[in-house]
Amino acid sequence: MHYRVRHQTIYRYGEDVTLSHSLLTCQPRNTEFQQCLSSETWIEPTPSYWEKRRDALGNWIGYFSLEERHRQLTIVCRSQVQMTPPPPRTDPGTPWESVRPSESELYQFLYPTPWTDCEECKTYATSSFQPGRSAWEAVVELTGRIHADFRYLPGSTVVSTPIAQVMKQRKGVCQDFAQVLVTCLRAYGLPARYVSGYLLTTPPPGQARLVGADASHAWVSVWLPGLNWVDFDPTNNCLCDERHVVLAWGRDYQEVTPVRGVVLGGGRQKIEVGVDVVPE
Repeated sequence: MHYRVRHQTIYRYGEDVTLSHSLLTCQPRNTEFQQCLSSETWIEPTPSYWEKRRDALGNWIGYFSLEERHRQLTIVCRSQVQMTPPPPRTDPGTPWESVRPSESELYQFLYPTPWTDCEECKTYATSSFQPGRSAWEAVVELTGRIHADFRYLPGSTVVSTPIAQVMKQRKGVCQDFAQVLVTCLRAYGLPARYVSGYLLTTPPPGQARLVGADASHAWVSVWLPGLNWVDFDPTNNCLCDERHVVLAWGRDYQEVTPVRGVVLGGGRQKIEVGVDVVPE
C-alpha cells in the first residue's frame, strides 16, 4: 500500500508571540514494513532557522525558531509512505518469566519514566501474567482487557493527565491506553516502547472520505523472544498492520510529541489539528 499523509497543526494566539522555539516529530521513520519515500514540512510564518536531524532512537526531529511577531502559526507536514503487510505471527510459547532482553539497547524500554510509573498498572495486569503463561498470550489478553475495561472518550484527558488518574477513571484516548499497556508490560519484565503514528480510517459505506478526518494514533511495540518487536493496538484490540503508519517511538508520549516547544507571549491559545491518510 502507498499512502499520502498530511498532518496540519494550527496555533491561534490571543496576543502577539514575539519568540518561538519548537521541535517537531515530522517524518515517518523507516521500519521493516514501512518506507518513507518523501517528506516535506511547510511552516508559516517562515522560520528564521530550521533544521532536521535524527534523535538517539532514530526518529526524525525538526527544530525551528521564529523571531517575528505572529498570532497564528501553521505547520504542515506531508509524506509519502510505502507499507508492506507484516507476516502472520504465532505464539513461540516462551513463558513471560523467561523473557530476557538479548541486547543492551532493550533495557531502556524496561524501566519506568515519570509518565509510565504507576503501581496501579502492575496490580491491574496481575491476572494476565499467570505463572507459566506464554508472554504472547499475556500480551494479547492484557491488550483485550484494556480495550474492554477503558472507555474511549475524547476530552476526558489532556496530554498531562497522570496515568494513575487514567487508571482511576477508566477512560481516555489512544495515548492513555498505550501508556497504560506500556507501563503494565514493563512492570512484568517485557521491553515495551510507545509508538506514535497514524491510522488509516475507512468512511462508512456510501459516504465520501472527509478531509482531516483521520487521526494521530498511538500504540505499543513489545519485544518478544523469537519474534523481535511486535506492535499491539489497545485502542482497537488488534495487532498492528499496514493501516498503522509509524511516525516515531520512544519510552513514553513526551518523547514523541508531534509539536513541543516554548513561546514568549501569546496569551490564550487554540489548537486545530487535521490529519489525512490517503491510499493510492
